[in-house]
Amino acid sequence: MRFSKYIISALVLGGAITACSAVTPDTESGEAIKSAAAPVNGFDVTLSKAKSELNAQMALPITVPVPKDPGGGYTHEKHKANSTLIYNAGQIYDLTGDHIYAEFAGEMLLAYADIYPSWGLHPAKKEQSPGRMFWQNLNESMFLLNVSQSYGAIKETLTPKQREKIEIDLLRNMADFLSKGSPETFDKIHNHGTWATAAVGLTGYAVGDADYVEQALMGLDKSGEAGFLKQMDILFSPDGYYNEGPYYQRFALMPFVIFAQAVQKNNPDSKIFEKRDGILKKAIYATLQQSYGGLFFPINDAIKDKGIATRELVHGVGIAYDLTGDKGLLAAAQAQGRFMLTRESRKLAEDIAAGKTQPFDYKTMRLGDGVDGTAGALDIIRASKDPNDLVLVAKNTSQGLGHGHFDKLGLLLYDAGNEILRDYGAARFLNIEAKYGGHYLVENNKFAKQTIAHNALVVDETSHFGGDVNIGNLNAPSLGRFADEGDLKITSARIETAYEDVSMDRTLAMVTDAAFPQAIVIDLIKADSDETHQYDLPFYYNGQLIETNFDLKAYTDTRKPLGADNGYQYLWDIGRSKAVAGQSQITWLLDSTFYSVTSSVPEDVEIIFAEIGANDPNFNLRREPAFILRSKRDNGVSFASVIEPHGEYNGTAEYTVDSHSNVKSVQLFEQDGNGYIRIETKKGQYVGLAIAGDNGEPSVHSINVDGADVTWTGPYKLFHSQKHINGAK
Repeated sequence: MRFSKYIISALVLGGAITACSAVTPDTESGEAIKSAAAPVNGFDVTLSKAKSELNAQMALPITVPVPKDPGGGYTHEKHKANSTLIYNAGQIYDLTGDHIYAEFAGEMLLAYADIYPSWGLHPAKKEQSPGRMFWQNLNESMFLLNVSQSYGAIKETLTPKQREKIEIDLLRNMADFLSKGSPETFDKIHNHGTWATAAVGLTGYAVGDADYVEQALMGLDKSGEAGFLKQMDILFSPDGYYNEGPYYQRFALMPFVIFAQAVQKNNPDSKIFEKRDGILKKAIYATLQQSYGGLFFPINDAIKDKGIATRELVHGVGIAYDLTGDKGLLAAAQAQGRFMLTRESRKLAEDIAAGKTQPFDYKTMRLGDGVDGTAGALDIIRASKDPNDLVLVAKNTSQGLGHGHFDKLGLLLYDAGNEILRDYGAARFLNIEAKYGGHYLVENNKFAKQTIAHNALVVDETSHFGGDVNIGNLNAPSLGRFADEGDLKITSARIETAYEDVSMDRTLAMVTDAAFPQAIVIDLIKADSDETHQYDLPFYYNGQLIETNFDLKAYTDTRKPLGADNGYQYLWDIGRSKAVAGQSQITWLLDSTFYSVTSSVPEDVEIIFAEIGANDPNFNLRREPAFILRSKRDNGVSFASVIEPHGEYNGTAEYTVDSHSNVKSVQLFEQDGNGYIRIETKKGQYVGLAIAGDNGEPSVHSINVDGADVTWTGPYKLFHSQKHINGAK
C-alpha cells in the first residue's frame, strides 16, 4: 500500500482530532496550464500534477479536525482541503481506473463517517444559517457536493459494510441536516439554496435514493414551489443574467451545472439543459460575457480578483462545450488557463491541442434582469471584437437582493486591459481571518454599497432608496433604447423612485468618428425636480492626475472628511475648484495611455477631488481617487461628458504623444425634452449626438443649435464630423 492507513486518535490537540499535521493540498483541482509553442494537452498535465499531489498526501495520516474556526481559520480550510482531496481521488479513479485512488477516497470518507455524527452546531456558527462542520451550512453544502460525486465514482470498490457506514453516518446525515434540518435555506430561492439542493440531489443519485432527488428538484414538500427547478425559473433572466450580478453568478453556476449534468445523465427525458430555452447554457455564456481581462465586472458585492478561471466557470465551460461543441469555448478555456479533473475538461484540452480553437464571441449586448427580463438590465458595449479594447458597462439592473449596491444608472469603463473608471466592489478580505474573520467588513454596508462609492448620481448626499435594500428590491430602472449600429452603440435608462421627488435619466454612447483616433464615450445624465437639491456626480478614475483646465486648490496641510454619513464620511476632501466657462476637463495617465473627461456643466458647478480612506483606522479600504461634479440647483441638472482615450507615454523610449485632450469644448443643447451634445475638437471638427426625449418614437425631432435647426428621425442620431458644420446638417 502506498499510503498509511488513517489514524483517528482519541486525543484532542488544539481542537483537532489528529495523528499528525498534514500538508494542506491545493484547495482546487487542477493547476494553471499555460499554452506552449507546441501543442500540449493541458488536461494531461493537470492530471499528472493532481496525481503527484495526491500521492504525496496518501503517504500521510488523514487529519479530521474538530470544527472550531470560522472562514479562513485552520479547521475551516482543512475541511475544504479534505473535500478537494476526496473529490480529486474519486475523479482520478473514474478517469484512470487506478484503485489506489478509490481506496484513499474511501478511507477519507470513512474517517469523516466516524466523526461527523458526534458534531453539534459549529461553535462559531453564523446566526442565520449555521453548519456543523463549517460555520455556515453553505460550506457544508459545498463539502457534500464534492464528496457525494466522489462516492458515486468509487462506491463499487467498497464493501457493503463500508458503503452502509459512509451512506448512513456521513452522506445521509449531512443531506438530512441540509434539507429537513435547514428548511429555511433548502427552500430559499437564493444561491445558498442552490448549493443545498444540488448537494442533496447529487447525494440522492450517489446513494440511489429517489426521494432526495425529488426533494432537491421540487422542494421539501415536493410541490415545485421551491427547489432546484424553481431556482432555475426565478434566479436567471431569460438572457441568463443572475439577479445578484456576475460575482455571485459564477458562484451559483457550479451547483446549477453540476447537478443539472447529473440529472441529464440519470434522467435524460427531463431534458434539463433545454428548460427555459436552454437557460443554464445561456447562463454559462452570460457569465463569460460579464468579464474583462479575465476578471468579472465587480458590480454589487464582488471580490475584484475573481475571474473566469474560477473552478465554477471552468466546470461550466467544459459542460457547455460538451453540450454545444462551440469552438469559441475552446478560446475561453485557453483564457481560463486551467482544466478540471472531468471528462468534459479532457475533451476541451484534446480539441485545443488539435488546433480546433476559434475566437470567443465577446459581444455588445443587453442582459435583461428579472424573471421576465423587464427588471432593468446590464448593458455591455464593446468597441470591437478585441476583448482588451474599450468596454463600457451600464449598470441599469435591479437591486440584486442583499448583495446589491445602491448605484442605479452607474457605469464602469475599461480599456487596454485596465479599469479606467472603476467600481469599488465589495469591502471584504475573503477568508483572511485577520480582517474581521473574512466576513464582509462594516465598511461594506457603510461605504461600498452606498451610492457615493460608485460612478452614479447622488442627490443631497443620500443614497438611492435611502439605502434600504427592501425598497431597492421593489424598484428597477425603466430601460430606454439599446442599439449597436456600427459607429454608434448606445444605451439609456430612467429611474423615478431612487429619490422621492427626483427622476434621473442616463444615456451612454460609444462613438467612432474620424475626429478621434479611438472610440470615445458620451455620457449624458439628467435629473429632473421642482425642488432645490444638491447633485453630486462622481468619477472614480484609475491613474495619475496629469492636468486640468482649471486651477485646483489642493488641501496639502489638512484634510477633513467630505461628509458625515451615507459613505461620504469615508472620503477625504483633498481639493476643490470651479469649472471654467461651463467646461470641466480632467486628464490622467494609466500605463501608457492618457484619458480625459470633458464635461459641459452648469456655471455654478464645483469640482471636488476626493480620496477613499477617511474614518478608516484599520486601513480596510483601498486608497482610490475620484473627482466629483457638484451642483446645487432648484430645477434639476444636466451633465454631458466626453470620456476620451488618447495619446501614448513611453517611459522606456522617453517619448510622449498627444498627452492633451483632443476636445476643445462640449456643449449641451436642450429643447422640448430633446437634447443635442456638440463636441468641438481642437482641430475645428464637430461631432454631434442627438437624443429624443420620447426615447423611442419613430417621429421626426428637431432642436435649435446656435440658430440652426438640427432634425432627425427616431430616438437618436450620430452626426459625424465630416457630415455637418457647427452642429447643423
